[in-house]
Amino acid sequence: MKVILLNGSPNEHGCTDRALREVVATLEKHGVESETIWIGKKPVPGCIACFACQKTKKCIVDDEVNVVAEKLMAADALVIGAPVYYASAAGQIICFLDRLFFSAGSKFTGKLGASIASCRRAGATCTFDELNKYFTIKSMPIVASQYWNQVHGYTAADVEKDEEGLQTMRTLGENMAWLLKSIEAGRKAGVEAPKYEKIIATNFIR
Repeated sequence: MKVILLNGSPNEHGCTDRALREVVATLEKHGVESETIWIGKKPVPGCIACFACQKTKKCIVDDEVNVVAEKLMAADALVIGAPVYYASAAGQIICFLDRLFFSAGSKFTGKLGASIASCRRAGATCTFDELNKYFTIKSMPIVASQYWNQVHGYTAADVEKDEEGLQTMRTLGENMAWLLKSIEAGRKAGVEAPKYEKIIATNFIR
C-alpha cells in the first residue's frame, strides 16, 4: 500500500508541509508507505484543452505532472495539500491538478483521495471544497477526518501550536490506513471492484 502526498505550496517546508508530515507519521505507524512530492516554485502551466492527452495518454507539457501521474498508477491513494490564497487554493496547485486529472484522471478511479488546506485565518473550507471536487469527478472515495482537514498558522511553527489541526491530520492518517487495509482485505476475500456503465456526457445546447 502506498500513498502519494502532493505539497502544493511554494514553500517546501512551510505550513502545508507540516500538516502533510503529521499524516505521513500516522501512515508510517500503520506500515503504509508514502511519498511526498513538492511541486516547487516554478510556474506551472495550466490546461489549454488541446486534447492531445487523449492520443498520447499524457499531458503534452512534459513536466512534473506526468511524473506524478506515472507514480499514481502504482499508488493506492492521493493526498493533496494546498495553502489558501484569496479564499481558494494557490494557483500553482490548481493548474497542476487541472492537467493531472484531465490527462490521467480516468486511471485514478477507485484510489482514495484526501485534501488538506492550510491558512493563516480564513478560507480553508472553500479550499477544502475546491480540492475535493477533483476526487468526486473520478470516482475516488474521499477519506474524512474528525473535522475539515485544515491547519492554521502563518509559519510552520504556528501550525505546531494548532493542536486540533494536527490531531485532525492524525485522524485523517488513521482513517486512510484503515480504509486501505479494509480494501486490501476485501480484494483478498474476493470482493469485486464496482462495475461502471459507459459514461453518458449530456450537452444542453441544441
